[in-house]
Amino acid sequence: MSDQTYQPTLSQLRAFVAVAEYRHFGTAAARLRVSQPTLSQALAALEHGLGLQLIERSTRRVLVTAAGLRLLPQARATLDAADRFLASATGDGLGGTLRLGIIPTVAPYLLPALLPRLREHMPGLLPQVVEDQTARLLDGLRTGVLDVALLALPTEAPGVREIELYFEEFVLITPPGHELGGRADLPPAALDALPLLLLDEGHCLRDQTLELCRTAEAHPGSVGDTRAASLATVVQCVAGGLGVTLIPESAVAAETARGTLDTARFAAPAPGRTIGLVFRSSTGRRDDYEQLAALIREYRPR
Repeated sequence: MSDQTYQPTLSQLRAFVAVAEYRHFGTAAARLRVSQPTLSQALAALEHGLGLQLIERSTRRVLVTAAGLRLLPQARATLDAADRFLASATGDGLGGTLRLGIIPTVAPYLLPALLPRLREHMPGLLPQVVEDQTARLLDGLRTGVLDVALLALPTEAPGVREIELYFEEFVLITPPGHELGGRADLPPAALDALPLLLLDEGHCLRDQTLELCRTAEAHPGSVGDTRAASLATVVQCVAGGLGVTLIPESAVAAETARGTLDTARFAAPAPGRTIGLVFRSSTGRRDDYEQLAALIREYRPR
């Protein structure tokens, strides 16, 4: 039975949320920058005060109980509210640790310009960058492992809000001397029968490329014969004569600088994707994230 006079502390709630998110006491303690005994004591005090078991512990795994799953969203909302309170009190807006997820087809081309600007304009902000595929980043947002994420929109995910940042066109990358190289008036149907190289499954750019082909009723050849985990590898395969590929405009300068390649662009309205900033609806920090969004728009790759 719970103690009716008991009031959980923020430290206890953070311990519970961290263990529930990471399902590992050592990892949770490291993320909170406390010792593992301190973390365990905080969680035990919370469970004792509530009269509920929130976490099941064994030598092999950590599980969240039914009561823990029921209370976890409210614990996160409480911590979000506390963070907003501190930010309002100090008037600093975004400050402290910001766990920023970012997809691999954005990270290498945006971060070199963005991170120095964050240090300049938001010196109190400590970004922690997590590069991963869209599905895992959305899961990180839902569980509270991440604060915000840079993703291709729309995500169509429940419980999140999206701020549009910028639209970028897709560019066709071809080997040197290819018949389509240098053109600026391609119809999407030109992808028909081309040996199209794609990123591996799970990358949103792969899905966007295949959707473009379906919409244009184009049937590229060799799809799936070569797959890669990064745009750099795909482009190098193009340079080696294995096929052609589509990459976002922001990646063109960096990826074509490594070798002799040709580019071709689509006729207006060119196909492309919208990149946005995504965060949990429950955080209530839209104003802070709008400031971050404005900075990203200003310093995104052109």
